[in-house]
Amino acid sequence: MKLSNFKYNLPKTVIAKFPAEPRDAAKMMVLDRSNNSIDHKKFSDITDYMSKGDVLVVNETKVMQARLFGKKERTNAKIEVFVLRELNGEENIWDVIVDPARKVRIGNRIYFNDKFWCEVIDNTTSRGRTVRFNDEAGDVYKAIEKIGNTPLPPYIKRDTVPDDKDSYQTMFAKIDGSVAAPTAGLHFTPELIKKLKKKGVKIAPVILHIGLGTFRPVEVEDLTKHKMDSEYFEIPSESSEIINKALTSKKNVWVTGTSACRALESSVTADGLSKPNYGWTDKFIFPDYDFRITKKLITNFHQPESTLLMLAAAFGGYDFVMKSYKKAMKEKYGFLSYGDAMLIL
Repeated sequence: MKLSNFKYNLPKTVIAKFPAEPRDAAKMMVLDRSNNSIDHKKFSDITDYMSKGDVLVVNETKVMQARLFGKKERTNAKIEVFVLRELNGEENIWDVIVDPARKVRIGNRIYFNDKFWCEVIDNTTSRGRTVRFNDEAGDVYKAIEKIGNTPLPPYIKRDTVPDDKDSYQTMFAKIDGSVAAPTAGLHFTPELIKKLKKKGVKIAPVILHIGLGTFRPVEVEDLTKHKMDSEYFEIPSESSEIINKALTSKKNVWVTGTSACRALESSVTADGLSKPNYGWTDKFIFPDYDFRITKKLITNFHQPESTLLMLAAAFGGYDFVMKSYKKAMKEKYGFLSYGDAMLIL
């Protein structure tokens, strides 16, 4: 597989600017690998495919209000600070991206209000900086939540609206840490989960905090030479037990999104079961990958040449998935974060 294998033309007109309302009213393309058939449903129909004893794996990561707007000390130059991840909680040290980067050097302070500011302590890349937030700010996560803005992807060409703070967050979101939503989870509603639980489907939460690495462009034609940025993940013991019971009972493990899939596939025992774990993963999944835990995949329609599309193609089969993308455009499916869903059986 080469990078160019995943190139396709994505018209701006198919990129969804707003989510479906209600969320589970989104379209859902169903790909059945057993007979290479494609069906068209609504996301709420997903309950018809699941059975008692099946497991639904969801990502409990919460999107931070990662876009902060401040002013540089002395000059009052406007600076955007995009927070990426906490490096040291005790010292309030974080990785961030700044814009415009040419105005931000080591030693500069950026003030967001009278009580909350950060000081640049290192340059990491052309736009990347390491900063220390001031101690008086208290809980940095809470401060970011209070003054930050929703980090909508740049391909959504519109201003953020107040509703984005909720709509760009899944119903499972609990633990701060992502700079992008695990978008397959956006389609679920409390009512839909209630129906699944009533049917006997177990919910197994995991965590993978989505960083910019998930969306970093692949710049090498030979995919074996691409290196993913590390992202933090957790597989709780209770979730592993639920998943392993399903696997040993020959039940299905339905995985919500590429992020949850990468977390699960990053921690597998020698006999092919889920292993409780936490840490950092740079796992890159592309064809032909042998999935050990994931039996069914819920995902969205992804950008050309993206690692997310490569994972979907690895699971559904390259030819089948690329064929389905052409069909999705013809049938006017919504693409990317706020777009419609794909279910691969």
